[in-house]
Amino acid sequence: MAENLVFSLNATVPIFLLMVLGFLFRELGWIDDIFASKMNKFVFLVPLPCLLFEDLATVDFAEAWNPKFVLFCFAVTLISIGLAAAVSFLWHDRSIQGEFIQASYRSSAALLGIAFIQNIYGNAGMGPMMIIGSVPLYNAMAVVVLSFFQPERRPIDRALIKSTLKGIVTNPIIIGIAAGLIWSALDLPLPVIAEKTVANIGNTATPLGLIAMGAAFDVRKAFGMAKPAITASVIKLVGFAALFLPVAVRLGFRSEELVAILVMLGSATTVSCYVMAKNMGHDGALTSSTVMLTTLFSAFTLTGWLFLLRTFGLI
Repeated sequence: MAENLVFSLNATVPIFLLMVLGFLFRELGWIDDIFASKMNKFVFLVPLPCLLFEDLATVDFAEAWNPKFVLFCFAVTLISIGLAAAVSFLWHDRSIQGEFIQASYRSSAALLGIAFIQNIYGNAGMGPMMIIGSVPLYNAMAVVVLSFFQPERRPIDRALIKSTLKGIVTNPIIIGIAAGLIWSALDLPLPVIAEKTVANIGNTATPLGLIAMGAAFDVRKAFGMAKPAITASVIKLVGFAALFLPVAVRLGFRSEELVAILVMLGSATTVSCYVMAKNMGHDGALTSSTVMLTTLFSAFTLTGWLFLLRTFGLI
């Protein structure tokens, strides 16, 4: 029992200590909001795609590609969105429905997902497959949800929808995964110099991204809209994982597959939810509160989930 707890703490604590460091650096004035924003954008554009490309390009394609896993991630994400939408009708204030739905289902799958799997297994593992199955759907459905549940009924911004769909196709993370899969499928050699360079760049993704995320954390905003934010946070960190992890186990997923599914279901709400909500005419208070709360408490819930999976010998 103690060994399983130590395993879980070793997997989660280093991740959140980096976020705490980012928060402390900002409080000390060593990092400001502008620097944190640019660092987060840099990680998204360069190191994270390099990390995913390098992990996939150097493995056997047949071993890396897992259609059953990808389809499971897609189906569970779609069902989760539907469930979040159903729960959103509990609120009398219809203006917050769109934000509630998006904040309840949209995980920080790319950064936190890769960080956790890499911390446990030493590589991205099934993280890229989970991203393929969930992240494009995250983004596309966010546009649909925020457009349909607008605070003030107005024509859907077609230009924004078009630019968002274009953003999915040109997403650096998706491009990095696709390039890695193609490289692996064609069985192309990766020269040592190129491999080491890409690996060195990719190795900066996790520490820089987590520090930037911690630097963006604002405790004062965490309790902006208490009741709906707490509800969305419980759904995000506990509800979906409790519902779908047993299904994943029943379907035979184990080890890094289960860890990837856990992160998809139960990690913190991604910061990009706030940006998209604001850009589409929503207030953003509920989204920012949920992002802050899930970021704060996911350290405890993810440790608990990993402990349970480890105790039952599933990872």
